[in-house]
Amino acid sequence: MRIVRFTAPADSGVGTDPLFGVLNEKDSILLLKGDPIFSGIVPHDKTLKLSEVKLLAPVLPRSKVVCIGKNYADHAAEMDSVVPSEPVIFIKPNTSVIGPNETIVWPRMSERVDHEVELAIVIGRICKEVPAAKYKDVIFGYTIANDVTARDLQKKDGQWSRAKGFDTFCPLGPWVDTEFEPIDQRISATLNGEERQSSKLSEMIFKVPTVIEFVSNVMTLLPGDVILTGTPAGIGPMPAGASISVSIDGLGTLTNRVSSRVQ
Repeated sequence: MRIVRFTAPADSGVGTDPLFGVLNEKDSILLLKGDPIFSGIVPHDKTLKLSEVKLLAPVLPRSKVVCIGKNYADHAAEMDSVVPSEPVIFIKPNTSVIGPNETIVWPRMSERVDHEVELAIVIGRICKEVPAAKYKDVIFGYTIANDVTARDLQKKDGQWSRAKGFDTFCPLGPWVDTEFEPIDQRISATLNGEERQSSKLSEMIFKVPTVIEFVSNVMTLLPGDVILTGTPAGIGPMPAGASISVSIDGLGTLTNRVSSRVQ
């Protein structure tokens, strides 16, 4: 089941506030009552066409976005780093989240803004100290993320909060898939039509069960929290005006544009 979050036209009869719905195979959206993470899948009697609505980030984390760094060996190598012995975690603020086709804003502080395609886990319930064997019990679904990074500031600061935390630096979408199972699917990024990153989810050093167990032993996870699972090799700069598309086979494609550098 693919869950979308969207706004509808003023003349649609459903209001202009963000809504949730289920996307069906005919590209129509069955409206849901409330946020499905909190209210469950409760259908409304209204259907809209996908082409009529504006898709938003499919989840707007109320608490946090937790990220796993250096989770592909080839990416650790391109960063001149060793493969970590346990997951490396950091936080992106929820204010960094944007949705499909929204603009990544190039901040004035940075001279280089990079793309990083990642599988994103959406947490479905409050949880703490989840055993790896029980990881499915706490996952609502999966979506795609672009862990946008001001690479020069990352190197300058020696830690990642500023480089990863700007507004618009966490595109998510285009939907949450509640039935997706990460196994060996291809994960890729395309910049202005040219492929820049390509790998398989099976190449993750720490797989989803381990990630859930590790993070939940560090901090309590809340419904709607998002965990980014790391990026493969091929990271690189996105020039002003670029179009960046990040994809995972069977999950979809998330596309955003990059603004000019803020003056």
